[in-house]
Amino acid sequence: MGTSYTLAEVAKWVSGAVRGDASVRVSGVAGVEEAQPCDLTWLTDDRFRAALGASRAGAVLAGERLGAAPMPAILCAKPELAIVTILERFAPPTPRPPVGVHPTACVAPSARLGRDVAVGPWTIIGENAVIGDRSILHAQNFVGADCRIGHDCELWPGVVIRERCVLGDRVIVHPNTTIGSDGFGYIYAEGRHVKIPQIGNVVIEADVEIGANCSIDRAKFGSTCVSAGTKIDNLVQVAHNVKVGPGCILVAQCGIAGSARLGTGVVLGGKVGIKDHAVLGDGVQVSACSCVSKDIAAGARLMGIPAIDRDEWVRQRAGTRRVPQLADQIKALAERIDRLESAADD
Repeated sequence: MGTSYTLAEVAKWVSGAVRGDASVRVSGVAGVEEAQPCDLTWLTDDRFRAALGASRAGAVLAGERLGAAPMPAILCAKPELAIVTILERFAPPTPRPPVGVHPTACVAPSARLGRDVAVGPWTIIGENAVIGDRSILHAQNFVGADCRIGHDCELWPGVVIRERCVLGDRVIVHPNTTIGSDGFGYIYAEGRHVKIPQIGNVVIEADVEIGANCSIDRAKFGSTCVSAGTKIDNLVQVAHNVKVGPGCILVAQCGIAGSARLGTGVVLGGKVGIKDHAVLGDGVQVSACSCVSKDIAAGARLMGIPAIDRDEWVRQRAGTRRVPQLADQIKALAERIDRLESAADD
């Protein structure tokens, strides 16, 4: 068991108030259904309110309007943010390579490493690459020639950053993601596909987090850009010359085709496709499995293939559910008309 804290201590971390026995100690955090007496659980979704009655948790973190609960509670104004602070305190330490260069790593003589950089086993750093202070490169990273990696970045195992790409400060890249692969550009001529050289790069701005197994292609010329604060889930493809605005959310398996533009705060649900050269305004939200095939004004909420206004899609979907019933009614009317016409002929 790890370090335990009283509810009074935990409440101070999040400016909360304890209801019940403040001396109860907790040493971990767990979901409502999995929690044990040594755990703090949390309630930010009414779907789990019923399960709280059967929970074995030692205490619960919840909003200030929490009703009766079978265990002591920490009440705060924004429990969904408070749980982040608490999880940070209880999180087990993440294994990281020690500061310095592992003996198996290969660092080019002209590369420059900042203060307290950690370079893990079998990592390769190319000529003239620059790694910022306190950045961590886990095992088997590849950082190409002339790359720039900012301060306090973390590249998890298997990450590839190809030549001339730039990462800002505090960028996190999860395993097996490739940044700077060639854009998918060809011209069909004389019976074959002729490759177009992709001579640009990728620029990832500060505080971006990129999930596992993503591909962000280099520009044909200029830069493919992911702006500050954007968060990218696993298995996302960002094609050449795409511009992703600040603070966007790209959920798993999205595909953004070449030269598309996403404004500030755009949210793409899972498996969304964006057509090449499409422009999405600030705050656009696209529901999962939709396909955007044209420019979209700021603030729009879209769904479907092709993506249309979400409310309109819901209305259309409600209508399609009635099609079998309407077909039966039409058939019955047609049969009635036939009978009436036959009677008239007689």
